Amino acid sequence: MPRSSTRTSSVRRSRSRRVGESAYGALLVARTGLMGLLALLLLVAGVWTSWNTAQYAMLVKAKERGTMTVVACRDKRCTGPYVPTAGDGRRRAKVSVAQAAAPDKGARIEVTVKPGTTHAVRTGLAGILHAWVPFAGSLLLAALVVAGGMRMRRTAWVMGLFGAVLLGAAFALL
Repeated sequence: MPRSSTRTSSVRRSRSRRVGESAYGALLVARTGLMGLLALLLLVAGVWTSWNTAQYAMLVKAKERGTMTVVACRDKRCTGPYVPTAGDGRRRAKVSVAQAAAPDKGARIEVTVKPGTTHAVRTGLAGILHAWVPFAGSLLLAALVVAGGMRMRRTAWVMGLFGAVLLGAAFALL
């Protein structure tokens, strides 16, 4: 066999191997990018959901703040009378707060009332942590995606531990 034909077949095999490696590399990059987008989507959804409640628990401007006495709890809501702090609004016979954020019956908690509703949000550190629970859950889910799909285990551990600490602190304070 002439030398030129062996050289040509060797070059063809080398080229086809490079094309195969390039396609595999492109698939790896696409998988990593897709998993990164999925993790980002989970985190954005967690922040979006948490911010709906957290803004009332955290921000003090133009909010009606006061105390609520827990009288009754049913259907995942606790109700009771609301007494505003000095000049922050009017008394209300009945406002409701999420049962997970409310202590036992008869307890008084600091709340802020969402504008135009009778829904109250617990304030203070316990209320803020409770508001960020959906974000903590999204951190835990995104950690699984980052570890399994992106192979970034250390980053995933940090995200997962932060989410678990946030969840634990929220439930410890409530």
